[in-house]
Amino acid sequence: MKQAYHTALGQIVEGDSLEVLAAKLKPGTVDLIMTSPPYGLVRKKEYGNVDAESYVDWFKPFGKEFKRVLKPTGSLVIDIGGAWNRGLPTRSLYHFELLLMLCKEIGFHLAQEFLWWNPAKLPTPAEWVTVRRVRVKDAVNFVWWLSPTPWPKASNRRVLQPYSESMQSLLKNGYKAKLRPSGHDISDKFSRDNGAAIPPNLLALAHTESNSAYLRFCKASGLKPHPARFPEALPEYFIRMLTDRGDFVIDPFAGSCPTGAVAERLHRRWLCSEISADYVAGAIGRFTSGPSEDSDEDAGLFQDSGAIASDGDYYRIPRPGILWNGAKESPLPADGGKKRPKSKRGS
Repeated sequence: MKQAYHTALGQIVEGDSLEVLAAKLKPGTVDLIMTSPPYGLVRKKEYGNVDAESYVDWFKPFGKEFKRVLKPTGSLVIDIGGAWNRGLPTRSLYHFELLLMLCKEIGFHLAQEFLWWNPAKLPTPAEWVTVRRVRVKDAVNFVWWLSPTPWPKASNRRVLQPYSESMQSLLKNGYKAKLRPSGHDISDKFSRDNGAAIPPNLLALAHTESNSAYLRFCKASGLKPHPARFPEALPEYFIRMLTDRGDFVIDPFAGSCPTGAVAERLHRRWLCSEISADYVAGAIGRFTSGPSEDSDEDAGLFQDSGAIASDGDYYRIPRPGILWNGAKESPLPADGGKKRPKSKRGS
């Protein structure tokens, strides 16, 4: 365990995160743990993921340490992707089992679940999505927001989104208060201009980093970039919403240390722990290489909360039925796609 890099606000520590947590952090001292641990995948990855079947047991010691070091009003935010069962077009339940273990056994509360939608994600798994065509592409990660108390420190005012042109039009032209068919009573307060909109728990962030300071640093240094990075906008969202200036943020599975880079930029104290020396060497580039040319990565997630955004500034999800036309359909495979098609991929 050694300090690999430090600033006035934080440090990157190379070493096993359980040892780092035990040695460096006193009980009740951390405001936010923002992390993306290795996923419980069937197929082994180079960053050292754990098999889905043993994932919960592997994670339990970390959960206990997280509970120990967090302040009562602190938060634990875990970005975790799902997995498919070996050789089958069915989903593993490991990430739900992890959530239940953290809540039922360790004593965390689920403040809220988020979905991180990556519009740029490839259509995987190819076998079920593009070959047998019996599933749709898996394009979201779960992000669990947990806390030792039902009342963690938080404010959604920190992560407001600018009104779209459509909402600006509604505010300008007025809205008739009425009872919706669903039973929701939409009052005249709905048309009040609050300057910005409260966001949903769907985070639309395309992971398209291609020329960031981090990638340029790795290339210049002959280092292989971490293959499972999350964009800096993801930790920025939660650091803004859940911490104040000067608060302490840690990432025990830091990888390329985007959490630390954001915490540094937002004037939070921070600690990143990473066991791989190569990934630590690359992570230093986030702090020494200057601003990135990738606007999505370094421009920051939020502009002035009073700004007006055009509808083109928002990602769009095609509504179901946009290509439906009449009732002519090819028959479904009677075996549910069990037999692999011999012909080339169809439309």
